[in-house]
Amino acid sequence: MPVLTPSDVIADVWTVDPEGHGDERGRFYETYRRSWFPLGREMVQGNRSDKAAGAVVGLHYHLHQADYWLVPRGTARVVLHDLRQGSPTDRATEVLELSGDNCRGVFIPPGVAHGFASLTELTVTYLVDSYYNPEDELGVAWDDPAIGADWGVSDPILSARDQHNPARDALDPGRTPYYKLRT
Repeated sequence: MPVLTPSDVIADVWTVDPEGHGDERGRFYETYRRSWFPLGREMVQGNRSDKAAGAVVGLHYHLHQADYWLVPRGTARVVLHDLRQGSPTDRATEVLELSGDNCRGVFIPPGVAHGFASLTELTVTYLVDSYYNPEDELGVAWDDPAIGADWGVSDPILSARDQHNPARDALDPGRTPYYKLRT
């Protein structure tokens, strides 16, 4: 049985440390069940991202979409930051490691900004509970001092989008998430 752990830093974030089963043929892990997460809905789309070592992705957030991330190959430093107004953990930042070695997964609810740094070449797979909607693809500056994340890379490779995301305190008030959107 996997170990499901609610974050003690950010409300509604959960990590999954699956139990591996194996023999001389290899290993098997059950990595996801919708029933594991109180705010979970049906995951409707699966995505894969392959990144070079040193890449930084994020910080992204959604008003409506939850994500579930795994890193089956390589090592990622995942940064989460609670943007939800009214959340008991508003403004909290959490950093965790996902890798092919630890097989850990993380459930990220809507309104929690998320990103990762590729500490090695890696593959991230993620399930989402909404189909791609450009209106729900939002971002906050990865290097915002108010967030204070240690990404673990000294010379990050960033997309044009991620180079120009606004600071937390400059987010459009109409696009700022709030707590208990899902109950």
